[in-house]
Amino acid sequence: MRIGIPAEVCPGETRVAATPETVKKFTTGGRHTVIVETKAGAGASIPDESFTAAGASIGCAADVYGADMVLKVRRPTDAELPSLRDGSILIALLSPHEGFDAIAKTGVTAFAMELLPRITRAQNMDVLSSQANIAGYKAVLVAAYEYGRFMPMLMTAAGTVKAARVLVLGAGVAGLQAIATAKRLGAVIEAFDVRPAVKDQVESLGAKFVEVTLSDEEKKAQESAGGYAREMSDDYKRRQAALISERAKAADIVITTALIPGRPAPVLLTADTVAAMKPGSVIVDMAVTQGGNCPLSKQDVVVDHRGVKIVAPSNLPATLAADSSALYARNLLNFTTLLLDPKTGELTLNREDEILAATLVCIDGAPVRS
Repeated sequence: MRIGIPAEVCPGETRVAATPETVKKFTTGGRHTVIVETKAGAGASIPDESFTAAGASIGCAADVYGADMVLKVRRPTDAELPSLRDGSILIALLSPHEGFDAIAKTGVTAFAMELLPRITRAQNMDVLSSQANIAGYKAVLVAAYEYGRFMPMLMTAAGTVKAARVLVLGAGVAGLQAIATAKRLGAVIEAFDVRPAVKDQVESLGAKFVEVTLSDEEKKAQESAGGYAREMSDDYKRRQAALISERAKAADIVITTALIPGRPAPVLLTADTVAAMKPGSVIVDMAVTQGGNCPLSKQDVVVDHRGVKIVAPSNLPATLAADSSALYARNLLNFTTLLLDPKTGELTLNREDEILAATLVCIDGAPVRS
């Protein structure tokens, strides 16, 4: 296979879909060739020379998109779509909420990495988890930068400085990493999630778990959600809003991470709640690309609402591009082992494989899902 690695063209996207480490594994034994677009790794501090030393060749966009398999970070833009070669394979984060018709019309076979099933066998391919881990870490650093006080408690001759109180909304991968990072910085942490099952994980990281009491029916609904958060009843949302409003008013920093796959992000912090928070408080809304957990959030803008700062970065992993790219590239390398015969290197698309079946969105231009 000829494997192409394009330079990402979306504004602010600094990641790249391969690293010298993964290139070397693809090219070992001469089974595959890798073509990397000129300066594709620049944003991740990977010079072209590092790719060539690992066995790749450097080319232009036309060379890269002429490959048999194209590995990308972001969904191809309208300008990039015509470059995709009929019959080639595309593997990337394809933003399922935007649909796949435009991609299918190019004649490619495409896999959307966001649709990877949450099963044990797929853990080393889980790009959402690897990138969310980095985002959760960076969200706390962003909050600490914007917060005008110390995070840890300090006892000095001039008096004691209280530790910051941090509220994390959503205890998925990003939320758990945010808890761990805030704990390392010395904050006092509370965390909320609609899934009671994550309570032990939250408490093991040193945070207090705050929860809405669930009815038996609501517990069953969460147990059938496959590990993801899901839409809850109106009554639950009312109780949830009251609890979150109460805890947010006591917090110095609120980090929101709540997302529902394929749906707009749930509103957790209303304008009234924000108005009631302490001046100098900071909100980091990590769900802004799906509408945000706070209606006052503006993508990539710091909003000051009655003394409360609301920060809504749209691509936190791209701010730590070297590590984000390394993890993402390994995820893709592991995913391609399902497509490439380990002995011959030839393409073997087994549509009965549950991972491939879940992520396949079109085959040779024929849509598998809309």
